[in-house]
Amino acid sequence: MKRKVIYNVLSGFPIGIAIGFLWALFVSIAVGDGSFYPVAPGLAAKAGSELNAVILQTFLCGALGSVFKGASVIWELESWSLLKQSGIYFAIGCAAMLLAAYMAGWMHPSVMGVIFYIAVFAVIFLLIWMIQYLFWKNKVEQLNKKMQKGSGMEQPD
Repeated sequence: MKRKVIYNVLSGFPIGIAIGFLWALFVSIAVGDGSFYPVAPGLAAKAGSELNAVILQTFLCGALGSVFKGASVIWELESWSLLKQSGIYFAIGCAAMLLAAYMAGWMHPSVMGVIFYIAVFAVIFLLIWMIQYLFWKNKVEQLNKKMQKGSGMEQPD
């Protein structure tokens, strides 16, 4: 398990950087004025230059990728309930996102900014969780049907 966590943390870093870049690209396209916006407007001023801001944001995105992929081993802990797995993964992800969002200027640095950011994170987390849950539930049902057909023991509906 320790090797898997280390592998996930290391391989998650470039994934986080790629996602961060794609997000900056998406935001720039959404703004629609032909400019590229690699960082939040206030971050360049806080970091001293746009280059410093891009370096900081790149590191933060990589760190987020490492945290999320490293924490994904939680889903393999069969002795934990789905509720415990989900709660701990949510807490780790939310804490990491909140710290990165604060440092990168992705959120307003106020109590309301924190509450709003957590609410948005929770909604996105829940949507992704539900999609994954339904996907894997369907896969398990398909596997069970194949196993029942293969054993000649069809179950009535």
